Amino acid sequence: MFRWLLVPLFLPVVAAQPAFDQTQAERFARLALDCVHKEYPNKIAHALNSAADVLPPSTLTPAFYGCYDWHSSVHGHWLLARLVRLFPTAPFAPEAREALSRSLTPANLAAEAAYLSAPGRNTFERPYGLAWLLQLSTELRGWDDPDARRWSAALLPLEQAAVARLSAWLPKLQFPIRTGEHNNTAFSLGLILDYARAARNQPFEQLLLSRARDYYLKDRACPLHYEPSGEDFLSPCLAQADLLRRVLPRKEFGPWLSAFLPAIQLKPTVVSDVTDGKLYHLAGLNLSRAWMLDGILSALPAADLRRAGLSAQSRELRAAGLAAVTAAHYEGGHWLGSFAVYLVSNRGILP
Repeated sequence: MFRWLLVPLFLPVVAAQPAFDQTQAERFARLALDCVHKEYPNKIAHALNSAADVLPPSTLTPAFYGCYDWHSSVHGHWLLARLVRLFPTAPFAPEAREALSRSLTPANLAAEAAYLSAPGRNTFERPYGLAWLLQLSTELRGWDDPDARRWSAALLPLEQAAVARLSAWLPKLQFPIRTGEHNNTAFSLGLILDYARAARNQPFEQLLLSRARDYYLKDRACPLHYEPSGEDFLSPCLAQADLLRRVLPRKEFGPWLSAFLPAIQLKPTVVSDVTDGKLYHLAGLNLSRAWMLDGILSALPAADLRRAGLSAQSRELRAAGLAAVTAAHYEGGHWLGSFAVYLVSNRGILP
């Protein structure tokens, strides 16, 4: 009875997050619309097999050449799909649909699949960009819309190539990658696992679950106080916890979290130079930390005494992260909108 009485005492402390509305969506949609077909400046990670490969980005990867780099272009398209799905009658929706239709054609995506499969590109965008590609597929699969079905069908060859690439890589990856940037395996495995479940690809899901357990289940006392590194946009410790809450049954996750992160005390990071693209990563760290805390909260019982403190930290990180999402500097404007939308639309928790 004592435990039952605790529930109403603690639930009101965990206040609901601010509503995500069409006004916010318009601001984030504009960031993606301004970059998904903006070819330059561009940072390509391109293996040259011959002089014939010296080509502009829009020729090399005709669907995802904007937003400065391939992975940002991919999640810029995801952002547009997510927002039109959530706000189908918003003023930005027709322009967003037009942008998606321009990019997600069968010819463009067949060229993307051919590019991915070319010699010397086995590490291309692995795992971060491929994870976001599968997140785009997840969004389209879950959207009951004629355009979405058409785009999803066109995306299928590239989606299958990404799954094949990851399925070949993960059994050979002996140790997890714990960086706070693109190569982090825990973050990508979370997005990829969500895809596998949405696609009902059980063999792929079982591979992901097995590798997640192999990499992370025995870890204890993650050194959260070592974070962040100077150019992080992900928290290695929180990413691991956000993955394991997808892997473990609820009754097992809480005790595992107690051993893995006995204490979580985070404050927002500050960007010292918003014109430096790498330093701007710290603005994204506030956003990703907030959504990872929300993911952890989603797997904790209502009466768990950690909830109030984690919820307060999430709100503080959310506010700092969203304040940094502007179009003033392309260094952050080309990608931060996607992180903001992933957070405020609860994408890691809700369909």
